Amino acid sequence: MAVTEKLKDKIAHLPHKPGIYKFFDGKGIIYVGKAIDIRKRVSSYFNRSAQHNKKTLKLISQIQDIEFTIVDTEADAFLLENNLIKQYQPKYNILLKDGKTYPYICIVNERFPRVISTRNKINDGSRYFGPYPSGTAMHVILDLIRTLYPLRTCTYNLSPENIAAGKFKVCLEYHIGNCKGPCEDLVNEATYNHYISQIRSILSGNLSIAKNYFKERMAAAAEEYQFEVAHQYKQKLDMLDDFQAKSTVVSNTLTNIDVFTISSNEKCAFVNYLKVMNGSIIQTQSLELQKKLDETDEELLATVIVQLRHEFESTSREIITNIELALPLDNITVTQPQIGDKRKLLNLSLKNALYLRKEREGRQEQNKSLTEQRELRVLETLKKDLRLTELPRHIECFDNSNFQGDNPVASMVCFKNGKPSKKDYRHYHIKSVVGPNDFESMYEVVTRRYRRLLDENQSLPQLIVIDGGKGQLSFAVQALKDLNIWGKVAIVGIAKRLEEIFYPGDTLPLYIDKKSESLMLIQRIRNEAHRFAITFHRSKRDAGTLKTELTDVKGIGPSTADALLKKYRSVKKLKELSLEELISEVGKRKASILFDYFHLDNS
Repeated sequence: MAVTEKLKDKIAHLPHKPGIYKFFDGKGIIYVGKAIDIRKRVSSYFNRSAQHNKKTLKLISQIQDIEFTIVDTEADAFLLENNLIKQYQPKYNILLKDGKTYPYICIVNERFPRVISTRNKINDGSRYFGPYPSGTAMHVILDLIRTLYPLRTCTYNLSPENIAAGKFKVCLEYHIGNCKGPCEDLVNEATYNHYISQIRSILSGNLSIAKNYFKERMAAAAEEYQFEVAHQYKQKLDMLDDFQAKSTVVSNTLTNIDVFTISSNEKCAFVNYLKVMNGSIIQTQSLELQKKLDETDEELLATVIVQLRHEFESTSREIITNIELALPLDNITVTQPQIGDKRKLLNLSLKNALYLRKEREGRQEQNKSLTEQRELRVLETLKKDLRLTELPRHIECFDNSNFQGDNPVASMVCFKNGKPSKKDYRHYHIKSVVGPNDFESMYEVVTRRYRRLLDENQSLPQLIVIDGGKGQLSFAVQALKDLNIWGKVAIVGIAKRLEEIFYPGDTLPLYIDKKSESLMLIQRIRNEAHRFAITFHRSKRDAGTLKTELTDVKGIGPSTADALLKKYRSVKKLKELSLEELISEVGKRKASILFDYFHLDNS
């Protein structure tokens, strides 16, 4: 792959140090990567182009500048890369953020603390738990807490002075038993804070403190023959047991572990994350990633681990995964357990990743099936409307374009199963026709197209559409006759003004219902052929103008003009280049000539 002198110089001066590198196009950062050796890694993009896939080659073709940052260790490079990806969101990097904010449970920093949900985490001394992957998951826990503990929900400033002054009165929440009335000093502050302490334990995944508290209170109430109170504590214990039964899936000996599993296909990767504390799964997340550069599972999972651990504020020092992974992070152990409770936990996570993959792939197949059914229905309608003998799965459409007789060109677009097959599109320079003669031009391109298909033993289309009226259609028919394929392929013309369909030899056109899907398909094919022809003609016309202008400059030859033309397409873009950029393209002498020509008074 061709590399500009500017990029060659940049690469030659990159350091043999660990760090990150940033690729830029003309608008901004398009990729951020990490490397143990920056120069070797960046050079590999340009020196091993034969080994790269199409996506990577497209990335390389857009690189106009390179920047780098040196760091001390590979681990620092890993973390810096992650931060820059989140900051700049380059289009060729995997991105996990979808713009949403996750919910937290917050124990507010105040006297008689409230326990609330929030999506805004601020540094105000409050204690935040989460984030939770969904509002539903968060509200299950929040509802449990509010059922177990009588907490206030008001926003009053319950300072000792305000309470002593009698500024507040108990509300309905007190009368229905949801609050103990701290606003009127009806509950001891130490007792209230004991509730908060138990809530912190529950939110941290440790239910034993709360369960022991309710057991003791239940036993004490029973000894005093307060069986109704004892039953209330029994109900709270049952709630905790039920909550724990739904969340505990492994041994209580497993504490503070992160589990990550991945399963992928050619286009996507599916990841599941489980956060385990005190033998309970306290947070889960499953997500789908669209591959950008055919990344490996190892590359994808490493990126996901760093981002999700940051997002969910994990402090775990142990990570278990279903693939071997070398994470350059200090004090982090990564394992792939084969037996025991950790293996069961890993299997559970993988089951979730595989379920997500199966569900998404099944949905894609369903959508594909529905699309194919619609396409078949449209083609069947087209066959009926045009009275064809075959289903037109392969349709080709021709259009001519010229400007005041100059640069005559033509185009052919191909649709297969009702969809554009762009690899089969063709442009044609008109060779045998002098001047603006659309009829002869149509004869030439139709002849060239189908002579080539016949010579190469390729299949012919079931339908040919000519963008034009009776004249173009008759010349296209003559081309088919001269190739001895007249009658083997259906051919029609479509006139632009009234969207009339013409058959060869028929004096009257066929009118198809304007709302018909078959007419809409014909119009779409005709419009695509017109667009394709106009684009080609415009580029050819502009290219001729630019090349002529450049070769008129003394000291600029045809080869230099061709190279600049191929890359920049217009004089306007060339005029916007700085002297340094021109030097990188054509060298100092020619750059100076062009720069003076564009920027000095040539009158």
